[in-house]
Amino acid sequence: EEIKDWKEPTTMLRMTYKEWLSHANLTATGEVVGPDDPHYYFRLIGCGETGPQGECDQGSSEYLFDELPFFQPRETLYVVDPLEQKGIHCRFGMHGVIAENHFDQSRNAIVVLGGERRYILSHPNQCRYLSLLPKGHPSARHSAVDWSDPDLDTYPEFAEAMGNEVVLQAGDVLYLPTNWFHYIISLSLNFQCNTRSGVTPEYLRPLRECGF
Repeated sequence: EEIKDWKEPTTMLRMTYKEWLSHANLTATGEVVGPDDPHYYFRLIGCGETGPQGECDQGSSEYLFDELPFFQPRETLYVVDPLEQKGIHCRFGMHGVIAENHFDQSRNAIVVLGGERRYILSHPNQCRYLSLLPKGHPSARHSAVDWSDPDLDTYPEFAEAMGNEVVLQAGDVLYLPTNWFHYIISLSLNFQCNTRSGVTPEYLRPLRECGF
């Protein structure tokens, strides 16, 4: 039933940064974007050696490894397991863009380079309260709850969920262990890059108990 009613939340488009900025930068025009208006989100990917042949997406941005040397595949504070690095992802968000609550199955180092992002974080042991969409669902690993307007009649267990909150500003770095839940709100036009490297094994059991 959940899959039958599911609608893809995003549409993938190819555009230049300049085109994206013309949609996303509302500061100059004073426009207000409502929840039903289009929200634009721009992404660059430097894949590195992410596949057996080092293959990458069309139009990949391998120069990110030069621009962000602290994310190069060597053992550092940010890259724990260089052999398991999953490239560099840079995300550019307009004010009001939301990344719905979900978990990722590798450790993650996140740096904000401009603007502000609000993160709401939950320990993996909170999974039983978060109404996760199951394995096999197109949005598996994501919460079914709308965190901006939770329906506690449909998801009463969500009222028991615990979390903490941090607002990241330019220059801030967040370490996110494997399987930690995160819900992200862009508080302004912002720029963020992250890299993943390997697995934090101590957080695997809670998600297995929740079916992952």
